[in-house]
Amino acid sequence: MFIEVKNEKEMQQFGAKIGASFLGGEIVELIGDVGSGKTTLTKGIAVGLGVTENVQSPSFTINRVYSGHDGMTLSHYDFYRLNDAGIMADELQEVTSDKKTVTVIEWAGVVEGVLPIDRLTIKITSPTESMRQLELVAGGENSRKLLEGLKL
Repeated sequence: MFIEVKNEKEMQQFGAKIGASFLGGEIVELIGDVGSGKTTLTKGIAVGLGVTENVQSPSFTINRVYSGHDGMTLSHYDFYRLNDAGIMADELQEVTSDKKTVTVIEWAGVVEGVLPIDRLTIKITSPTESMRQLELVAGGENSRKLLEGLKL
């Protein structure tokens, strides 16, 4: 499935739409160049989950956790600065199996072998300065049902 967003505001609105459909346990892998909008999309997902805190890039901290509605949690990872999953692999396995946590992962290549196959992958490309093209790929049954339910 392909989506086109024209600007940062539309990217956040799209994130809010998918975030509002999450029930917990979803895993989202974001793929894109630096500055493509991965964190902007995550900010929208946070809005959809009812997060009231200011969502920031976890580039230097690796992980940031936010509380959402109905006891849900958003766990936002950024593995850009890592060359090896190390102890993060154990944490990631635990977090991705939590049914009340939505896990969003930027630069997931270093932890590829740890991630469940059933995840929503969003590839972001930048054909122009402000426009973004998003390719949404379901990795399994749950993420496929999620995409079907979005009615995009």
